[in-house]
Amino acid sequence: MSEEPSPRVLDVRSLRGLAHPLRMQLLVALRRGGPATASQLAQKLGESSGATSYHLRQLATHGFIEDAPEHGKGRERWWQAVDGGLVFDNTLLRDPDPSVRGAAAVFRFEVANIHTQEVATWLGNQHEWPQEWDSASDLSDFTGRLTPETARELIQKMHELVESYRPLPEETPNSQPVRIHTHLFPSTPL
Repeated sequence: MSEEPSPRVLDVRSLRGLAHPLRMQLLVALRRGGPATASQLAQKLGESSGATSYHLRQLATHGFIEDAPEHGKGRERWWQAVDGGLVFDNTLLRDPDPSVRGAAAVFRFEVANIHTQEVATWLGNQHEWPQEWDSASDLSDFTGRLTPETARELIQKMHELVESYRPLPEETPNSQPVRIHTHLFPSTPL
């Protein structure tokens, strides 16, 4: 089992290079599907190969992806993701530059869109999975009262719990990649 690359902390420059819906979709596709060409990604995402080529080059310029030469033949250019995820720096939300705050908003909204699409895809395709996955999936929500300090503590504990399950080897019988979403935010009562 190879060691997973470490996550990348987004800074102002890298955030500006990533904060575009198609770029984020391309990066997700490369992370989850492995190396691919612009044409393959265009077909998968329903985009033109010209658009995917342009945005792949932008992702490469900002260090999110790189060439995967062991996959290419001739003029075919293959791309692969570089890091093992992203860490959003919350100070970007309060940056004095409105363009940075705008890029942060685009990034966060696109993350929420990706989460929504993933849940909708699961719900639409759940019947194609073995029945044992019916009781091994979850759509739950909870309401509680927390302070910012206890909210941060809960987030940290949830992340530690999820990380404790990550070392499961790929060869483990009956294992599948799973997506785990966590959202914690303050809410006004209805």
